Amino acid sequence: MSVDGNGTGERRTEYTTDGADNACWASAVDDDGAVLRTVGRQIKLWREAAGLKQSELGKAIGFSEDLVSSVERARRVPQPDFLKNADQALQAGGKIAAMAKDVAEARYPKKVRDLARLEAEAVEIGAYISTVIDGLLQTEEYTRALFSQRRPPYGEDELARLVAARMARQALLEQPSPPMLTFVQEEATLRRPIGGRMALRRQLEHLLEVGQLSHVAIQVMPTVVEEHSGLGGSLRVLKLKDGTSVAQNEVQLTSRLIADPKEVQILEMRYGTIRAQALTPRESLAFIEKVLGET
Repeated sequence: MSVDGNGTGERRTEYTTDGADNACWASAVDDDGAVLRTVGRQIKLWREAAGLKQSELGKAIGFSEDLVSSVERARRVPQPDFLKNADQALQAGGKIAAMAKDVAEARYPKKVRDLARLEAEAVEIGAYISTVIDGLLQTEEYTRALFSQRRPPYGEDELARLVAARMARQALLEQPSPPMLTFVQEEATLRRPIGGRMALRRQLEHLLEVGQLSHVAIQVMPTVVEEHSGLGGSLRVLKLKDGTSVAQNEVQLTSRLIADPKEVQILEMRYGTIRAQALTPRESLAFIEKVLGET
């Protein structure tokens, strides 16, 4: 499983199931391209059967010829309106419109969908973040600025896709029965002006708003703290509905999902210690307000 918590780069995934040295390395195989190629090919076949050029179909459905061409070549992800209008214009009897669900899933990278599924199975999620604001807490403006800093840079389409995927994950915050969410943010993440000063101000305001939710606890780890159990880097622990727990951490180019009970127990203990060393949620909101006033 490939997961994406907060960062800007692509992830190679290390699967760890037994804590031994025979950990398996693999690149996640994403079938998004196959879905989009199939959709594009079907639209092209229906268009040609109707005797229409790309420009003529574009005019009939209210989209440009370039977009029709890009969709048929699987270079762009068609929006629901595109599929609905194409279905009607080509008299496909619902066959094109029916692909909207598959296309909607393909809009988001597989690593993000995997993480969203894992989060959906959680009753409690805890995260310590040392470099950026956690992905579940980011504003869209902050997320876009963060992904824009990736090198080599993303293309505009991929950038929009990744931003939309991260925002979609945040539906977790508004579920009828959401998991308990706890976050420990390093002080530096509250002061780094990703996207500029005003973007940071809006991000801090968002943290204060989310921090008021009954199932969310945001804590700050001040830079002046001497005893710090999180110096090994960011981590995430998830307690699942079936009673098991998993953990995840990220470094450059690598996202590691940890299922070995002994390793998960170590990270749960470490996260508990980090929370104890950080400011309390009440103190943390006051601290964020102070930083906002200074920004």
